Order: sequence, then C-alpha cells, then structure tokens
Amino acid sequence: MASSVAKKKKAFMGMPAPLGYVPGLGRGATGFTTRSDIGPARESGDISDERHAPPPKKKEEEPEEDDEDLNDANFDEEFGYGGSLFKNDPYEKDDEEADAIYEAIDKRQDEKRKDRREKLFKEEVEKFRQERPKIQQQFSDLKRKLTDVSYDQWLNIPEVGDARNKRQRNPRADKLTPIPDSILAKTAMSNQESTVLNSMEQKYGGIASSITGMTTPDIDMKKIGQARNTLMDMKLTQVSDSVSGQTVVDPKGYLTDLQSMLPNYGGDINDIKKARLLLKSVRETNPNHPPAWIASARLEEVVGKMQAARNLAMKGTEQCPKSEDVWLEAARLLPLDISKGIVAQAVKQLPSSVKLWIKAAELESELKAKKKVFRKALENIPNSVKLWKAAIELEEEEDARIMLSRAVECCSQSVDLWLALARLETYENARRVLNKARENIPTDRQIWIMAAKLEEANGNVNMVDKIIDRAIKSLEANRVDINRDQWLADAVDCEKSDNVKSCQAIIRNVIAVGIDQEDQIDTWTDDAENCTQQSAFECARAIYAHALSVYPTKRDLWLAAAYFEKDHGKRENLEALLQKAVAHCPKAEVLWLMAAKSRWLSDDVQGARAILAQAFGANPNSEEIWLAAVKLESENKEYERARKLLAKACHSAPTGRVYMKSAKLEWQLHELDRALQTVNQGLESFAEFAKLWMMKGQLLEHKALFDLARDAYQQGLKKCPASVPLWILYSNLEVNQSQLIRARSILEKARSRNPKNAVLWLHSVRLEVDADNKAIALNLMARAMQECPNSGVLWAEAIFLESKPQRKTKSIDALKVCEHDANVLLAVSNLFWSERKIQKAREWFNRTVKLEPDLGDAWAYFYKFEKAHGAEEQQNDVRQRCIQAEPRHGQQWTKISKAIENWKMKTEDILVKCASLVQIPT
Repeated sequence: MASSVAKKKKAFMGMPAPLGYVPGLGRGATGFTTRSDIGPARESGDISDERHAPPPKKKEEEPEEDDEDLNDANFDEEFGYGGSLFKNDPYEKDDEEADAIYEAIDKRQDEKRKDRREKLFKEEVEKFRQERPKIQQQFSDLKRKLTDVSYDQWLNIPEVGDARNKRQRNPRADKLTPIPDSILAKTAMSNQESTVLNSMEQKYGGIASSITGMTTPDIDMKKIGQARNTLMDMKLTQVSDSVSGQTVVDPKGYLTDLQSMLPNYGGDINDIKKARLLLKSVRETNPNHPPAWIASARLEEVVGKMQAARNLAMKGTEQCPKSEDVWLEAARLLPLDISKGIVAQAVKQLPSSVKLWIKAAELESELKAKKKVFRKALENIPNSVKLWKAAIELEEEEDARIMLSRAVECCSQSVDLWLALARLETYENARRVLNKARENIPTDRQIWIMAAKLEEANGNVNMVDKIIDRAIKSLEANRVDINRDQWLADAVDCEKSDNVKSCQAIIRNVIAVGIDQEDQIDTWTDDAENCTQQSAFECARAIYAHALSVYPTKRDLWLAAAYFEKDHGKRENLEALLQKAVAHCPKAEVLWLMAAKSRWLSDDVQGARAILAQAFGANPNSEEIWLAAVKLESENKEYERARKLLAKACHSAPTGRVYMKSAKLEWQLHELDRALQTVNQGLESFAEFAKLWMMKGQLLEHKALFDLARDAYQQGLKKCPASVPLWILYSNLEVNQSQLIRARSILEKARSRNPKNAVLWLHSVRLEVDADNKAIALNLMARAMQECPNSGVLWAEAIFLESKPQRKTKSIDALKVCEHDANVLLAVSNLFWSERKIQKAREWFNRTVKLEPDLGDAWAYFYKFEKAHGAEEQQNDVRQRCIQAEPRHGQQWTKISKAIENWKMKTEDILVKCASLVQIPT
C-alpha cells in the first residue's frame, strides 16, 4: 500500500512553471542570479530558455509506469488505446471557436429536419397507439365508474394477494380447533377486575402484576410505570367530569348518541370506559332521570355485559317507578318468564299506560291470555282507540261486532271504529251506524263515502250521487275545506274497491271545485292523464265525460277522449264516443277519419264507407277525407274505385298531394307511363311541390332514363332549393352512376343552400365512409359538429366513426349533449350489444323505444337483438309493441316502407324485413 502511494505522481510534476515564478517568494526568500545561471552574454530582451525547471529525470532503476487505460471501451480502431490522436494537446482559443462553428452548423442542419422528423415521430406514435392503446385509455370507462363506488363498497374490495403464492391461490378450508377450558378460564379471570391485592402485587406495584402477567420477581419496571400512568389518567378524567358535584355532561344528548351503537361493539375500550364514567356521573347527579338508566343499560348491552345491563335496568325501575320507558327497557332486557313479572309490577305502578298493557299482551303466548290482558286493560283505559283495535283484531266476527258496539260508545270520535262496525253490520244496521257516526263526527268525509259505497253495494245507485252531493254541502256547512286532491284520491280508491258509481259521483261533484273557468280544460285533461297513469281508467273516463258535457264543441277534448278509449277502452265505447264527437264537431276531419278507421279495423268496410260519405257531406272538397276514401278502396283491392275517387279529387279538390297519391297508385299498379303522365300534370299546377319532382326523378330512374332523371332533379331544385330529400336523391343518382366527385359537389352545394342541416352533413360523411375516405369523413364530421353541435344523428354517427377504445368516451359525451335523443340512445344500445353486454343493451333498447316509439330503426334493431339473445316471449313482446306503435320514421325503416314493391306490407312484415337488413356497426 505504501509503495503504491509513493509511486503515484503529483499533478504538477513535469509541467512548466508560471512566468516570473520565484521559488520561496511566499515565505520571504529573494531571488538571485549567478554567472552560472546567466551563461554566455545575451541581449537584454532575450528570455532565457532555462527559466523553467527541466522535467525531472526518472531513475533508471525504476521501470516506467503505464498510465494508459487498456479497457476495451477505450479502444479506437484508428488511434488504438487512448482515444483521440490530439487528446494530450492543449485546448486553445482557436479550438474553442472551431467547436462553436461546428456546433452552430449542426444545430442549423437539425432545425431544417426538425418539423419533418417530429411529424414522422407523431404519426408513428399515433399508429402505435391505435394498435396498442395505453392502459389508461382501455380502462378509462371503468375508472369513470369509480365515482359511483360507495365508501362501503371501496372498503369491501378484496385484497389481490400474491398470485405466485400457491397457498393464496388455492386456500384451504379453515380448521376449527376447540380451545381448552383452562385457557378460557384463565382469560375470563384476566378480564375481571380485582379489588384485593395478592402478595406479589403488594410487593411489586399493585396492579402491575395483573397487567404484565408476572409470576416471578423478574419485573419489567417500564410496564409498571405505564400501568400506573394509565390508572392515574382514568382517575383524573373521572375527577374532571365533576365540578363541585355538578356534571358537565349534556343530560339530553348522550342517550341519542348511544342509539347509534351496534351490538358486538368493536371500538376502542377507552371510549367505553369514558361513556361508562359519564353515565355514572349523570346517574349520581340526577338518579330520578329515566334516560340515564336506559342509556347505561344499553351501553352495557352493546359491550356484551347483559347481566350488568339488567341490573342497571332493574335499579332504574326502583329509582324511576313512574317512567314507562324504564319498565319497557327492563322487560326487554330480562328473560321472558321474568319479564312478565316486571310488566305486572309496571301496570300496578302505571295502570293507565297503553304501551305497558300492549307489552303485557305481547309477552303472553296463548290467545286466551292475550284477550284477558286486553280486557283488563280496557277496564282501566276504556277510551284508548289503540287498545280497542288490538283487542278487536283477536276476536271472531260476532264478538268483534259486540266489542265494536261498545268501542264506539267509549270512543265516539274514532272514525275507524265506526267504519269497522258498519262493515260488520247488516245493511239496515249499517245505515243506522253511519247516521249515528255522522251525528258524532260531522266533519269527516270518509263516513259519507262509506255511506255511498254501502248504497252502491246494495243496488241503490240513484242514492249514490245524492249522498255525495249532501256530503259536500254538509261539510261546507261545518266549515270543512273541500280538498279537491283528497277527494280525487278517494275516487281512485273507490274504483280500486270496485265502487265505480261512487267514484263517478265523487268526480262529478268535486272536479270543478276551486278551478277557474279559463283553466278548467287544461286542469281536467291533466287530472285524466294522472288517473290513467294510476290505472284508474273509470276515473279518467268520468273526467272526460264531465269535461265533454261542459265543453261539447272542443275538438281537442274529443280527440283526447278518443285516444284514451283507443288505448284503454273497448271498440264499442270508442265508436259510440266518435259518433257523439262527429255530431258535435262535424268539421273535425280527424274525428271522421278515426271513426272510419275503427269501422274498417273491425272488418266493417260498408260502415267505413258510410262514415266517409257522411264526412264528404260535412266537409266537401276535403283532401284528408278524399285520400282516406282512396286508401280504404285500395287496401280492399278496389283499385278502379280508388282511381275514380282520385280522378274526382283531382278535378274537384286538386292539390299536389292528391296528384302524388294518384301517381303513386298507378306506380304501385305498374302503370309507369300513366304515373309519369299524372306527375307531369300535377307539376303544371303545383311546380313547387317537391314530392312530385322526387317522384318524377324516381320514375325516370326506374325506367333507366338517368339523364332525364338528372334533368328532373335539377329542375326540381330550381323550384324547391330547400327540399333536403330532393338534394339527397340527386346525389344518390350520381353515386349510383359512379360519379363520386359530382355527388360530393351536389351535397356541398346543398349545404351552402341549407346551412345547419344535420341530415345533409350526415349524408356527406357517409358518402366519404362508403368511398373508404375515413380521414375526409372525420374532417367533415368535425365541421358538422361545429355547425350542428346538438344534432343527435350526428353524435350517433360520430360514436362509430371512432376507434373501439374511444367509442365509450364518445358515447358519454353524446349523452351529455343529447340525453333525450332517440338516435343517440339507439347508438349506445348498439354499442353495448357489440360489446356483448346483453342486459345493458336490452335496458337501453327499451329506453329508446319508450322515448321515441315512432322510430322504426329502433324497433328493427331491438327485434334483431331479441332474435339473437332473447326468448320467444321477449321477441313476441317487441313485435306486438311495434305493431301497436305503428312507426313511420327511420332511415332504414323508410327505405323498406317507402319502396313501391312493399306497398302492401303491414307493420309486422316491415319490422321482420328491416331487422334482417340492419347490421351492428363494427
């Protein structure tokens, strides 16, 4: 070690000395020169070459030390070991300037390629993230759901454990080994409080031995000190709770705090000790305070010391003999056989306590004993309704009637007892009972309603309305406020108990109470809807009947009543109602049409024709009635009669729609030339009716005259530039002709003419998607969302334009913006379906069709879903609900329903075919 230190060179050895260096100058030495230093004569300006000391010579006997690093990392192919050829040369200012120039050049070259390099790197990262998304992106939806996790659920999450541990992966069943009695006895003795010190405790510090479990003189003094400190803290705490003999505890709040404790208390033992000391202080301060004894007993019960709790409860009965709560607490804590005696003592102390008598009856196991207790209680408290009800419930019908006769004498103000007696009596006696009840309680409406139900049950229907009318007048005379909502609720209860006449009488007499005349129609309509939601159809029917009797010429009221009968009534009731409706409102075309359709659906074609004939008389030249008559004939395959009716309509009531229906009939009958001729005739008079231009273009397309069809669409757009379907048909023509650029241009022009139109944006996006231009489609979707931020169809399309990991996030954003849009709900339903979340998908499909039953696409997807994952019962349910809803809209639905070849299809057929064509987006 010493030799290695000696061989180590100093850093300054062999280096030239600084200019002007004089050895020893710092410690006071002065430099001098001799002749031998100067050498031969030289000029004064010359600098001696010997001003620096020569490098020290190495001793010949010492070998030269090799300081080179011979590591492979230091090897260079060109220069060998040691790195650069010039590494030992001094680093001068020229070198520094050269390095700065080279660095600036490198930096300039790097900036030229920076944008391109960053762009390539960004594209590679995006491509990599699409193929392998981050864990954060994959679990973003699950992390979002963590906001709904409650605190208890979070605490109950099981530990993952070590998957490498075989014992944790395959845990064995726990084995229960009984503990010896000796250990249990020892533990029990250790938990007891001792008041006598043995010799060891007296010698080594009192309770220290009991705490530390010492049996030998080897004592832990530290633990003894800790035990003494603990005992001193308890004593100080006890003393601090009492100041001059008065407690500092709130005597009203501690009992409420203890009610929150649960059995098998698992908290800190110090809290129990503090609570016990506090309650002891309360008991000593005010021993006649019942809640103190109850709280103390419950505290001991919580910690598992039942005997202490019972002792406290019994002592509480001694200190507070007039408190029924203390007696009830003692009866609850004590065993059954002892509780009976406790309750017997309690009723002697408090013979007028209803709770104690009921507790005494509950403790009895035999019915006879229970009856005996209640009768004894009624002798002491004859005016307790609660006791009478409890006693009567135990009796047979005849004995109950006798007891009720006595009960109404003792409790004449109890409506329930009067009504119960009336139910048990015969018709004549019940009438007398109710009359007597009205005399005793003239301000209660339930007695009058019971009288009305009694008369209805015995066939006196005419008396029902009179009784309710007299009830209203009598109650008003006794200054009773007629609460309309309460009476309507009573009417609903009457209907549920099959007292329809009483229900109708209540509504007729109460429906107009407190309602201004200008608000009557709206209020009554809302009342009828509320009754319908409660399935009280007779109440709703009575409300509509009364409203129509007051306002017989209100068309909207007749319509509301007709729709109600259509959904919840019989066909005969609907036809009778519509017959009255058209008599009072002959100009209401929709009522005539509903009446004719009802007859037609019941296979009474002649009756439907007769109704339409009457409608023609009341509404001559009505477009709706003409078209309804044409549909009736065409649906019944009376095509010649339909043509004649359309010819008459075109002559007497010409409209663009009549010409369109006439051309459509010819098209359906494969008379394309006649259909095209009819369209041209209609365009001469109704050139601004866009559907005629659409039909003309479609007819020409059907005949493969694409140039003429293009001209028809162009002419139509000049006349109807705001017709979005016409623009779409024109673009579809170009797409079918493989003119993608022209179709794109048409849609762009359409968007400029019709700004903020979501449907046009949607078709533009789908055009690019079909052409495999997803980047352009995404760009168009972004622009569309800026122009139409609240469009449900765009949000629904945007969900499936995203990659699979991002669809859930997009769907959540869509639901925030369009929470009640059926298209968004349908897209979310399909998203759940694509992820195989069957139950969630079914729930969202149901939500969609309930929100928008007119959306045919939702029914088609729902039916296809049930065909794949549901039972036959669920499939039939969806099909029946769809038939009842009769949907008319939807992009896929209208493609089938509007197709000429499907003009005879019913709703069920369209549903089946549409379900077979729709596909889940991938």
